Order: sequence, then C-alpha cells, then structure tokens
Amino acid sequence: MELPYAESWKIKMVEPIRKSTREQREQWLKDAYYNVFQLKADQVYIDCLTDSGTGAMSDRQWAALMTGDESYAGARSFYELKETINRITGFEYVIPTHQGRAAENVLFSALVKSGDIVPGNSHFDTTKGHIESRHAFAVDCTVDEAKDTQLEAPFKGNVDLVKLENVLKSNADKVPFIIVTITNNTAGGQPVSLENIKAVRKLADKYGKRVILDSARFAENAYFIKMREKGYADLTIKEICLEIFRNADGMTMSAKKDGLVNMGGFIATRHEDWYEAAKAFCIPFEGYLTYGGMNGRDMAALAVGLDENTEFEMLHTRIHQVGYLAKKLDEYGVPYQRPAGGHAIFVDASLILTNVPKEEFPAQTLTVELYKEAGVRGCEIGYILADRDPVTRENRFDGLDFVRLAIPRRTYTDNHMDVIAVALKNVYDRREQITKGLKIVWEAELMRHFTVKLEPIV
Repeated sequence: MELPYAESWKIKMVEPIRKSTREQREQWLKDAYYNVFQLKADQVYIDCLTDSGTGAMSDRQWAALMTGDESYAGARSFYELKETINRITGFEYVIPTHQGRAAENVLFSALVKSGDIVPGNSHFDTTKGHIESRHAFAVDCTVDEAKDTQLEAPFKGNVDLVKLENVLKSNADKVPFIIVTITNNTAGGQPVSLENIKAVRKLADKYGKRVILDSARFAENAYFIKMREKGYADLTIKEICLEIFRNADGMTMSAKKDGLVNMGGFIATRHEDWYEAAKAFCIPFEGYLTYGGMNGRDMAALAVGLDENTEFEMLHTRIHQVGYLAKKLDEYGVPYQRPAGGHAIFVDASLILTNVPKEEFPAQTLTVELYKEAGVRGCEIGYILADRDPVTRENRFDGLDFVRLAIPRRTYTDNHMDVIAVALKNVYDRREQITKGLKIVWEAELMRHFTVKLEPIV
C-alpha cells in the first residue's frame, strides 16, 4: 500500500486564532465599508487575503535573525544575501529594498518615463500602478488561454508572442523593457514555461530590448517547469532557476513570497548601467545601498529563506496543499482558474454570482459573502483591483473577476483547507439567492482596492 503524503516539515510553534459569530462579522464588515483589507486581523478566522509576508519562518531563519549585522554600511548580512542571490539567479548587481513595490519604485523611477509602453503578461496591481503613475501604459500580452478559466492548460501565464511582437513593431521606440511576471498572479497564479521565457528573450533581442522578471514567485514557477515541461524533470529547482534568469536582464522581487520572510525585497541585474541608474533612487527612497530598507537581521533571514525555498520538497509541500484545496472544490463543483496555481486558488466569481451584474462587482460580493459565512478572508482580484482606465476613467471590466484564496506558506493545515472549501460550498449552494452586489462610495485614484469604501446595493 502506498504511503499517504505528509508535509516536509514539523510544527515547532503555534499561534491561536479566534472564531466569531455571523452577527459579529456582519457588523465588522459594515464598519470596514465592506472592504476586507480594513478588517482587523483579530476579526479573521482563516486569513487568505495574501501569501505576502504571512508565511511561517523556519528554525534556521529565526537563528539567522540573531546573527544579523546591523551596520549601516557594508553589513555582513548584505553580502551573505548578495552571495545567495548571485548563486540562485546569476545576477551580479543587487539592491535590497523593503518589499517588491519598493523595488519597482526604485527601478521604474530610473527606467520609465511619461508616454512609455511596457508590455507584459498581466501586470499585477503595484506593477501597473508604478507604470501608470508615471503616465506610461501597461499593455497586457497574456495568452488568451488564461481567459477560459475551465480550460486545462499547463502554462496559462505565458506571454502571447504575437501580441508582444505587435507592440514592439508599432511602438519599439516607446518600450523601455518587457516585463514577465512569474508566476502570473493576475491570471490565476499560472506559471510561465521556459520555452515561452526563451521566446520572449529572442523577441527582445530582435528589437534591442531588455527583459525584467517580476519574480515574487519564481521558485514556484520553477517547480511547475520541472513538473510540467518536457526536458526539465531531472533538473533541480536551483538549476531551473538559473536557466530562467539566464534569459532575463534583471528582476524585481517581493521576498515576502518565495523568500519566506515577513518583509523584504530586492532588485538584481546583470547590467551595470541599470544598477548605477537605480542607485540614484535607492538612497533617497529606501536607504543606503547595503541595506536599502531592510534590517541586517531580515537580510540574514532572507538569505536562508531563498536557499530553503529553492529546494523541491519545500515547494512540493506548499503546492500540494493548494492542490488539496482545489480537489475539495472539485468535489463541490465550485469553479476556479484551472489548473490550480502555485500560491492560491482563484475562484471564478463570474461563473458563481451570475445574478450580480459586473457593475456591482461580483468577486468583491463573493469575498464579502465568504467572510460572512465563516470568517475566511479572501481577496478580490477583479474589477475593483483593475482600477479605472487612466484616460477614460471608466471602470475596466474586460479582465477576469476572481476571489483569490492565497495560502500562506507553512502556516495552515489541511483541516483549515477543509473549512475554506465547505464555507465556499455553502455560499455556492445559495448563489441563486444573491442578486445584489456592491457600489463604490469612495475610492483612491490609484490602487483603489486597498482603501475603497463600499456599500451593499439594496
């Protein structure tokens, strides 16, 4: 008899979480203007808002914290981190930042100007925000397969090469770089194949452009390449990572995901000119070049985390749990972006709340209903997150409308996944009764989903 699967780690520390009543949750939602970002953490039972900075660190990482060098300049911890990044990515130049959006802010300040066009595969919210705030344009070149959430395809995060070349043909002089997000978060945590990355590299070379990888979940992307793409099954995760980054010129990294830390990020590149340009913005925005917004202890923990999370067993345990939740949803008939991604399940609200018009934000409505049902906090990755068109100021309803259930790394057990699945089933079973959604009563001009205020439509 085959042995059942078990985690590649054991638990050493626990943190209590609290349950609540539906009546309490309804009041808390009202107080938060139906924006789950505004809920207090103590009001949440199982928190799937994000996998960013919410994971559990290992004993090796906690030990590394105690050895961190807090020198303002030239800290040993920086050089330990730099050596680890060099070894995993092959990039020589490294600038630490306090998180991924800071890395984007520093690098894009040097590279993006008004009127530029930045093609890529489903730019995530902060990436798009940093482009559009500079009066430039983010052009989505994701493959059309990603739009069909029920289609089983191994690499739905890929760049559509025809779309990309059309942008380069017509606007080559306005393109400062091409950006590829691995994995493709907005499209449902879907991976990008190495074949596709290499093809993007070839197109970039044809038009004299450079390639940046938005690398928050690069290790998970490498795992999918190993498991799904022909020719890579016998390579280690670290070998695949080197092959991925060999086809890029630089990267931005939110280390709060695949770095297994609660705060941190960095820029890495092989080009000295990019490094020199970014340095000028790092010091005023983030701090000196050898800490750039991070403590020495956090850099030490990140070096260990990057090393740990580029090993197969760690990734296999993590992605197996996401797959476990997906199988539960399959049992209950709940539609999500298929196949399951590496860090989250992206529930397709457009296939569930069919009686709620898109103008009333079905995914946000489903997010609210799930929280009311069981205190499970998800995150809308849909029409609210898409923001308004920067020119017309109309809501953008042309993308996918998801509720993302992001699974923190090494944090919850499969029992928690069972609770999430049953709570979602209960909402799904009464979906026909949900006919009214939400309206916006206040919003920020950019990245509105973090602070938007909503009211139920009655």
